[in-house]
Amino acid sequence: MSNRAESFLVGLIGDGVTPSLTPPMHEREGDVQGLRYLYRPIDLTELGLPGQSVGELLTGAYRLGFNGLNITHPCKQLVLEHLDEVTPDARRLGAVNTVTIRDGRFIGHNTDFSGFAAALATGLPGAKLNRVVQLGAGGAGSAVAYALLTAGVRELDLVDTDSVRCAARAAELSGFFPDQLVTPRTTSELPRLMPLADGLVHCTPVGMAAHPGVPLDMSLVAARHWVADIVYRPIETELIREARAKGCDVLDGGRMAVGQAADAFRIFTGLEADADRMRAHFLELVAAEEVAA
Repeated sequence: MSNRAESFLVGLIGDGVTPSLTPPMHEREGDVQGLRYLYRPIDLTELGLPGQSVGELLTGAYRLGFNGLNITHPCKQLVLEHLDEVTPDARRLGAVNTVTIRDGRFIGHNTDFSGFAAALATGLPGAKLNRVVQLGAGGAGSAVAYALLTAGVRELDLVDTDSVRCAARAAELSGFFPDQLVTPRTTSELPRLMPLADGLVHCTPVGMAAHPGVPLDMSLVAARHWVADIVYRPIETELIREARAKGCDVLDGGRMAVGQAADAFRIFTGLEADADRMRAHFLELVAAEEVAA
């Protein structure tokens, strides 16, 4: 456990991270808890550095007295070879997004999966998990699928336009969860799959400001489905807005972002973050962004 008199210096390594909402979320929670907490973005784009420089940046952070770092694209896999220890879940996912620096050792964690698991539990309590359709099997999709299976989904239909990646991901997850059914699917199967599903989880870039639209034919979504999105810029994606209008229970992408941040805060400080308070601040930050835009 941490000493509240201790100060914390934390960073975020990745491409284009300067506008990230993670630093202000962490710093506000630190302020409320009476901590000296400074969180700096380390933007590879602005520094003109490739993702392969993550090892050099870890060493620099250790020498400068950082307590830990969050890691995002394109370094979540690249960082693995530079770590002394990796948690079992992060090892299974083959990706690390949180690194603690303790006694000169680098320890890797993954709060992508735990952040979504927390979001699902708090944002959709009691959601039926017999069968779920997930759109997208990329990096974030892998963590979300792992979280869904950890939460008890019995049948997961994994849909991706890259059939090779989808099949590999499904086989890997099936190995980790042998008592649950994970099946690679194509988008052409959605008309058959959606009537069988309890819920839909969206893990592709569709719906982001730069990629507007919805990821599937919305006539396939019925009021009995719950719908979760991991896109949070904007917080109210077209998918979430249209699903809510149909009467679906919905989970916006901001809940996963807050879940990730709350978990990382605990890992860095040893103190529990107030996730509801962090979400309220996150929504303030998003609203301010939208006004500015």
